[in-house]
Amino acid sequence: MLAILRKEINSFFASPIGYLVIAIFLLLNGLFLWLFKGEFNILDYGFADLSSFFLLAPWILIFLIPAVTMRSFSDEKKQGTLELLLTKPISHLKIVLGKYFGAFILIIIALTPTLLYVYTVYQLGNPVGNLDVGSTLGSYFGLLFLAAAYTAIGVFSSTLSDNQIVAFIIAVFLCFLFYIGFEGIADFTSSNFIEQLGMSYHFKSMGRGVLDTTNIIYFLSVTIFFIVLTVIAIKNETFKKKHLSQITTAFVVLIGLNIVSNSIHKRFDLTKDKRYTLSKSAINIIKDIESPITIDVFLEGEDFPSEFRRLQAETKQLLEEFSNVNDNIVFSFINPLEDEATKDRNIKQLNNRGLTPMQLSVTESGKSSQAVIFPWALASFNEQTVAIPLIKNKIGATQQELVSNSVQHLEYAFADGFSKLTKPKRRKIAVLKGNQQLDDIYIADFLKKLGEYYFIAPFTLDSVSNNAQKTLEDLKDFDLIISAKPTQPFTEEEKLVLDQFTMNGGKSLWLIDAVAIEKDSLYNEAGKNYAISRDLNLTDFFFKYGVRINPNIVSSLYSAPITLAIGEGSNSQFQHLQWPYSPLAGSSSKHPIVNNLNLVKFDFANQIDTLKNALKKTILLESAPLTKLEGTPREISLDLVTKPQDPKLFNKGNQTLAVLLEGEFTSVYHNLIKPIKLSTIKDQSTPTKMIIIADGDVIKNDVLKNKPQELGFDRWTGQTYGNKEFLLNAVNYLLDDDGLINIRSKEIAVAFLNQQKIASEKTKWQLVNILLPLVLLGIFGFIFNFIRKKKYAS
Repeated sequence: MLAILRKEINSFFASPIGYLVIAIFLLLNGLFLWLFKGEFNILDYGFADLSSFFLLAPWILIFLIPAVTMRSFSDEKKQGTLELLLTKPISHLKIVLGKYFGAFILIIIALTPTLLYVYTVYQLGNPVGNLDVGSTLGSYFGLLFLAAAYTAIGVFSSTLSDNQIVAFIIAVFLCFLFYIGFEGIADFTSSNFIEQLGMSYHFKSMGRGVLDTTNIIYFLSVTIFFIVLTVIAIKNETFKKKHLSQITTAFVVLIGLNIVSNSIHKRFDLTKDKRYTLSKSAINIIKDIESPITIDVFLEGEDFPSEFRRLQAETKQLLEEFSNVNDNIVFSFINPLEDEATKDRNIKQLNNRGLTPMQLSVTESGKSSQAVIFPWALASFNEQTVAIPLIKNKIGATQQELVSNSVQHLEYAFADGFSKLTKPKRRKIAVLKGNQQLDDIYIADFLKKLGEYYFIAPFTLDSVSNNAQKTLEDLKDFDLIISAKPTQPFTEEEKLVLDQFTMNGGKSLWLIDAVAIEKDSLYNEAGKNYAISRDLNLTDFFFKYGVRINPNIVSSLYSAPITLAIGEGSNSQFQHLQWPYSPLAGSSSKHPIVNNLNLVKFDFANQIDTLKNALKKTILLESAPLTKLEGTPREISLDLVTKPQDPKLFNKGNQTLAVLLEGEFTSVYHNLIKPIKLSTIKDQSTPTKMIIIADGDVIKNDVLKNKPQELGFDRWTGQTYGNKEFLLNAVNYLLDDDGLINIRSKEIAVAFLNQQKIASEKTKWQLVNILLPLVLLGIFGFIFNFIRKKKYAS
């Protein structure tokens, strides 16, 4: 075998054709990946990975490998040396394997210079080294398995003719058929089984760094099957029944092995962030679905900016992962703007569904391009349809950050959509009334969104004074209570009922204003009003749970603007002015409630202190570091916008504005005289959760012409803040037994190339990746032939 293997390599590199074949392979890769404009160009693509190479390589290998293998047996037949070879004391299998491994090693030699691409992307990453090595290594493994199958097909094809060109054409045809042909047949017949017979189906995941034993066994099976065919084909015998029996046996055994591997398999996601491994929560939602979920993705079109081509690819790959778990997940990509005749009608229909378009202005390679896209998907199940957003906006985010946020949000967005379609509502939420909480019209937008997930009902505590026991029992029917900006103090009887609701495992979301001041109250002739502390009789209530809301105002230089009319009469103009009493809060925490969250807008927020006790406390939102605290009573005047703010005064650092409490709560009335009698009073709760937000305006939507507006949307600036998403995440976390919200904490890092470095060094790296592989091939050829001549000369 070793002698045959060495002969194959020597004869290949002894001929100029061998160098020409490899040179053409490297040149085509270099030109498509580094010079020619198009979807394969890595520098224009802008991402620090080699997905373009692993998408292009299978197509070029379809021609390279047949060119390498076409001489294997056809040349032996033409020269009449095959019969001589078969008489040697070596089995037919070893003859075939010797030729096969010789050709396979030649392919590996041809692929070796492409490691320069890895080095280039490594150097051009932002920062340097920002390359997922695990994913790249896994993709190379996948490419080697594909090349192994191509090589077996090529070696077999060379036995069918003594003409090398004919053998080459047959090999190209068979490689093409096995790579993409079955996929075309599957599209025509709508057969998933036929699609799985093709190499493309199995290479998709391997080409992005995911190794599955099912795919590995498939490629090994194709390789072994064609090696068996080659062994039979080289025998100088007429085709007999025993040959058919051998082929049939090999085919049946390999098919059986693949069927077994489909049901019992191991999957290795070599990507650094495990981006192609679905969370258990997402899998649990879809694994038992027996009816089709049809998904129409509108992120399709021509001349997409590279960032959105990446988002498109990530969306497709994620849906393929969902589809692999359950065949009932069926998806398609649709371009609603493709047909000019129906374009306007499609835009109108999508807008009516709430699917708003996105206008892009992206500069690539020094050229500006405009594009309109619909970054949405519609998922339908049993005559229900939900809209799934594919874009995750964040204030101040660059185009690259926008894509990173969106990619990270994709799995949760689809899993959440599938959950709404397939999981019936089962949780109940009580919206507390009776303590002068916000009117329904001011919380309508959030409640409408919440109604997509849960049953919602108003609940008043007025009956506590008459029948506290019944009130508590009625309240226990709910899983969560929301108290949105109460302004009337709670009685001790009401507090005891609320406390016992918590002791029985009830969850709660509190939005509390410890200071009485409204922005609307400033719009008077004087342009000012007074902020005073508000006593809700809840200080001891929260204190026992480990939280204190202080009656002060958080003022920050990093805040949302206020819009005022400046000037007189017809000369007045609306201007956006800095308003420190509307702090924008964020979080560095990776907690699923706030991970990858847009900034949340507060108005006259208060500061929260956390106190030591047995409960776990997680700070969800904080003000920016440039913050100061203002005590009450205090005059608040709109004149503040005309005065420059001294940054030195904003020296209090980050201030806590929202906190999550988890664990076993101790009753507020433990060891205290109870204000009323209840049949059973617990002093210690079962494990439960509570979120306290030191501002009631976080949940308050604007009202225009007696209609509630979208929560978090500022109609003056066109900016959308993260209020609604934060509150929805908070409620989902409090009530989520399936752990779906935890998908939000999954970190997926999208690696980008350094565009400034590319702009200044583009020519250098193009020359490195196009010419240097050819130079290395030339050096190798010179050394090889020098050693060969020296050997035979001596």
